[in-house]
Amino acid sequence: MTDALKRLSDEGVAIWLDDLSRQRITSGNLAELLDQSHVVGVTTNPSIFQKAISEGHGYDQQLADLAARKVTVDEAIRMITTADVRDAADILRPVFDATDGQDGRVSIEVDPRLAHETTATIAEAKQLAWLVDRPNTLIKIPATQAGLPAITEVIGLGISVNVTLIFSLERYRAVMDAYLAGLEKARERGLDLSKIHSVASFFVSRVDSEIDKRLDGIGTDEAKALKGKAALANARLAYEAYEEVFSSERWAALDKAQANKQRPLWASTGVKDLAYKDTLYVVDLVAPGTVNTMPEATLEATADHGEVTGDTVRGTYEQSRAELAAVEKLGIGYDEVVQLLEDEGVEKFEASWNDLLKSTEAELKRLAPSEA
Repeated sequence: MTDALKRLSDEGVAIWLDDLSRQRITSGNLAELLDQSHVVGVTTNPSIFQKAISEGHGYDQQLADLAARKVTVDEAIRMITTADVRDAADILRPVFDATDGQDGRVSIEVDPRLAHETTATIAEAKQLAWLVDRPNTLIKIPATQAGLPAITEVIGLGISVNVTLIFSLERYRAVMDAYLAGLEKARERGLDLSKIHSVASFFVSRVDSEIDKRLDGIGTDEAKALKGKAALANARLAYEAYEEVFSSERWAALDKAQANKQRPLWASTGVKDLAYKDTLYVVDLVAPGTVNTMPEATLEATADHGEVTGDTVRGTYEQSRAELAAVEKLGIGYDEVVQLLEDEGVEKFEASWNDLLKSTEAELKRLAPSEA
């Protein structure tokens, strides 16, 4: 059942689960996935928490206690989400210890409403790191323009970061630059660089969703032949940029100081077009030193019938450039698409957060003790 997942791990791909809920923690399911499915990390986002808290009754006792204390809805959400992340981090701690801090990580996102505010994002990241209080946490910061200086400052404080919502190659390079600048700050402050980790979450499937829609609109044979190519090409060229940056002289100086590379993480790896194989964004993005965070359905599909044939990234760069150039030639602007996807990504997480606020507020009211 898990041969494909083992092969993926053997190829240097860290398998992380893109989901978390209290039910998954308390039922033993998360521990089981670590034990049987080669899962070595967990990512969360506002959409995941909104779904978890709105389904079932796993949070009722904590919500009732919070209601009795008359906490604000914002505080309630932070208490609930950090409790889940703390418990998941404890389950993953043996992996963290065994991999010298590289894996065994759980990610938690700063409030998405702060995506365009640098100072507030820094303050929120510090608060989350303090609240969860586990060394194997990653604080998720979006790769917006305002997020870049926040990444540098938070890394410079010694807090490990998962940079999220990266769609463009140019922005990815800026993210890596922000990470290196953060490590340089941390070194100046005398911090132990070997304890600071980071991943850069490069989003995959949404690129195909947007570009394929436009290719369908063009409708020519040439356009149709390019469907399902852009997302892989984009991600593969991101790996080329990663190889370049982490073999530079600037990196060599940090490497001597025991710094860790910022690994590329393939995010949004669930296939949205049913015409494509359901393991497309896993088996076609195999490269050493990467992370693939999968929804459970994608994890199960890979375990069941994923065909892992070795490295499917290096050696594809010229073809990838040609495919993105062919898309541009048809009048689909790369820069416009990736900016649209970033804007939509922030909006979607904000909308999920607002839904989470509403559903949590309703639960607090439902569970509030009646006044005697």
